Amino acid sequence: MPAHDLRIAHLYAHFLNIYGDRGNIITLQQRAKWRGIDATVTAIGLGEKFDPDQFDLYFIGGGQDKQQQVIAEDLIKRQDVIQDAVKQGAVILAICGGYQLLGHYYKPAQGDELKGLSVLDAFTVAGDRRMIGNVTVKRDDQTTLVGFENHSGKTFLGKDVKALGKVTVGNGNNGEDGLEGVASGSVYGTYLHGSLLPKNPHFADRLITEALLRRHGNVVLAPLDDSIELAAHQRALSLPA
Repeated sequence: MPAHDLRIAHLYAHFLNIYGDRGNIITLQQRAKWRGIDATVTAIGLGEKFDPDQFDLYFIGGGQDKQQQVIAEDLIKRQDVIQDAVKQGAVILAICGGYQLLGHYYKPAQGDELKGLSVLDAFTVAGDRRMIGNVTVKRDDQTTLVGFENHSGKTFLGKDVKALGKVTVGNGNNGEDGLEGVASGSVYGTYLHGSLLPKNPHFADRLITEALLRRHGNVVLAPLDDSIELAAHQRALSLPA
């Protein structure tokens, strides 16, 4: 039997899955498998109950406004459960529309304001232009993240909330403050599609390590041959916005 296991919850897998976001789940599962870690993925749909003690990592993908309107109502019913999961050390990775719903609210161009989970001190409003193109992000530890953005929502972080990094190529959270995503404890949000994790193996491993910490303590991951992944990363660094 594997010495460790990783339990991943894929929230709204059939609703929020555009721009290749499912590739993030595949990457987490495969990188764990290569190291002999048994990674299981459970898709959780509308109205399905779950135990916050069960999962180590939660993934929420992106979607259009129509999907977000459906999801937001269901997601707010899970607010206490998800907040409990975060308090217990679970990791959350949310992309685009999922990222927006982790904040206080999202105000679309049309329709009512969508209440968010308030897991993050952030809010999002619809912008008047679509931000599309390649993105490069420089993190505080000097590593880089690469991806592709396609959003009109403009996310603004609270003064005490830390961004995932600074944009060197692309628009990021709002096209104004030079910031991209959020890293708040074990909660990560970003506009990077493409998908994010296959081209950023170092970040994928960070998420795996943090997720394992909840039940297994500090697990040192065995190194992998990431030559292909890093070649894709380097190629993305040379792409224009």
